[in-house]
Amino acid sequence: MRVLGVNAIFHDPAAALVVDGQVVAAAEEERFSRRKHGKRPVPFSAWELPELSMRWCLETAGLRPQDLDAVAYSFDPALAKPVDSDPWDHLRLDYARRAPSFLATALPGLDPAQVQFVPHHVAHAASAGLAAPHPRNSVLVLDGRGESTSHLAGTYRDGALQVLAAQQLPHSLGLLYESLTEHLGFLRSSDEFKVMALASHGTPRHLEELRELVHATGNGGFVAPELDWHRWAPPRRGGEESWAARHADLAASVQQRLEEVLVDLATWVHAQTGDQVLTMAGGTALNCVANSRIWRESPFEQVWVQPAAGDAGTALGAALQTSADGGQVPAPMPSAALGRGWSDADLAAWLRRAQVPFTTPDDLAGEVADVLVADGVVAWFDGRSEYGPRALGQRSLLANPMHAANLERLNDVKGREQFRPVAPMVLTERAAEIFGNGPVPSPYMLFVHDVSPLWRDRVPAVVHVDGTARIQTVDSSTNAGIAALLRAFAARTGVPVLVNTSLNTAGRPMVDDPRDALEVFGSAPVDVLVLGPHLVRRAATFRSHSGGGRADE
Repeated sequence: MRVLGVNAIFHDPAAALVVDGQVVAAAEEERFSRRKHGKRPVPFSAWELPELSMRWCLETAGLRPQDLDAVAYSFDPALAKPVDSDPWDHLRLDYARRAPSFLATALPGLDPAQVQFVPHHVAHAASAGLAAPHPRNSVLVLDGRGESTSHLAGTYRDGALQVLAAQQLPHSLGLLYESLTEHLGFLRSSDEFKVMALASHGTPRHLEELRELVHATGNGGFVAPELDWHRWAPPRRGGEESWAARHADLAASVQQRLEEVLVDLATWVHAQTGDQVLTMAGGTALNCVANSRIWRESPFEQVWVQPAAGDAGTALGAALQTSADGGQVPAPMPSAALGRGWSDADLAAWLRRAQVPFTTPDDLAGEVADVLVADGVVAWFDGRSEYGPRALGQRSLLANPMHAANLERLNDVKGREQFRPVAPMVLTERAAEIFGNGPVPSPYMLFVHDVSPLWRDRVPAVVHVDGTARIQTVDSSTNAGIAALLRAFAARTGVPVLVNTSLNTAGRPMVDDPRDALEVFGSAPVDVLVLGPHLVRRAATFRSHSGGGRADE
């Protein structure tokens, strides 16, 4: 069974292809269009489809639109009604109803009758419950909104979802956090992670008031009305670099209340199912601080979060659920490296066309480790690109964690606010020694761990103001290149940790193809670019373009 999944209705448009129960490809439209988040989540954009990523998925598998058994669209307009607060929401629903004809136009040869609507939160749930390496699991979905709800709690058995609870709109923990994001001067439905980072700098002085206003109901749902944030802090103007303590305090209060309610919801789900494993998706599941409290404080033994937990992941979930409904229980997703990739020869051809001098070292890991030991910044481009918002060693900026100044340095390179942390990648076998009180392995950078007091002075660049770090564990079976680099760096320094942040600059999507990587390398103060097995040094590049030669052997 060949199923193309499509997310298009709100934001982060994406496509995913599942063939005979196997995840073949998944990618976000922003990586092709170079437009952050693909589009804004307004009704007028709901007609836009992820045409580039859809076509790429089909090309990857050598399929034509008429070869598909189904196209799964991650929103069911039959379940929705216009939101009273948005006078144009009816337009969004009309576009969703017309999706089959829009898809047939975008993919000539597709029969519109092949398009199936998958409820938004069911698609989220499937992206977790069917993609996880645990076939029996409970699932918890929370985001801004779906058709008429903002939450789903359920359980998966043999590929079948049983829904246990769903919270009706307008109550929404996701919309609550989004509105706070906007009040604090950040971009709504985009910059919620900045609020999470800012919260670490504040004191939750408004927590008791928020506990009265926002709370679980004891039956799987919750109360989360729209709040007037002015009562606690004035709005912060967008674009301002500075922030006041009252803004950080409000962020800290809402963040902590969110964590508490999520723990209550997870505990309720466990009481219904008795499962050992909780899987999670929805934009709220990208809140790694909250995920960590669920892991620590709920009765579940394991928590697995979809790396593309936001709306992009519903493309995969819709395809997985449609496959399961067709009698084909899907296999777990193999990793997050589901996007575009190039052969070593193709990468060399890109460099030659760009007239960029490069080498192909026998000991790439050793040469790059030497650059990092010397406090150089490395742009690392290897393998298939990541599905989801986290750089996981396929499209990363790497630096030495032993120098505290590298936090400010990397934020300057990327044009980011200085209160935002950078994350560490660490060899899996050394993670528990350095980073405690969190799940190991943690390959998708979706939990925070306490940094051991014995290590805080050794890796200061990755220690957040609250003494934690959002880690990514690495082993050779999933990312051989990064694992070799970590071992080479550890052999030279005794530290099996590197700074890892996404390979992009502020306001732009993560690098996806070689051209994107060369653009960042040419415009940002990066010392070395790694393209697969090939190494480009900044000094050699600029010397070459000043009249020097080229080395490509």
